[in-house]
Amino acid sequence: MKQRQPPRSGPTAFLLSQVGAHAAIRFAQKLGPLGLAPPHVGILRALSESAGMSQQQLATLLGLHPSRLVALVDDLEGRGLAERRESPDDRRTHALALTEDGKKTLAEAMRISSKHQDELCAALDAKEREQLAQLLEKIAQQQGLTPGVHPGFSKMGKK
Repeated sequence: MKQRQPPRSGPTAFLLSQVGAHAAIRFAQKLGPLGLAPPHVGILRALSESAGMSQQQLATLLGLHPSRLVALVDDLEGRGLAERRESPDDRRTHALALTEDGKKTLAEAMRISSKHQDELCAALDAKEREQLAQLLEKIAQQQGLTPGVHPGFSKMGKK
């Protein structure tokens, strides 16, 4: 009896999900030596682009439950990668910023991310990679996704 072979391709949504889940798992593994998880990198990246934002502003940007964000920022602050500073605009809030170690760690995480992307897209030439990126950006925009923010943040801390 001949063993049934899985289909070579499938519905686009399934393939996007399959590759996305694989990419997320592999990225998390590659961050392991830094002692970081992907949400940490997302927060560090957001802070590098918008230093001085409050925790509430960051939670809103990421679509992350504020109590979950507090725990992640506490963790980053405990590691010396981020800090809460008194806000110059409002003494009731804290402005978040990367420390020098946070900037160095983010640079290393971005190096890992770039290598991960190269490995993940090794089957594609430069033109195909550009085309894929453009098509995925088009889908992300049409779906109303926030540029540069992983939608998984909105699920953190919820049951």
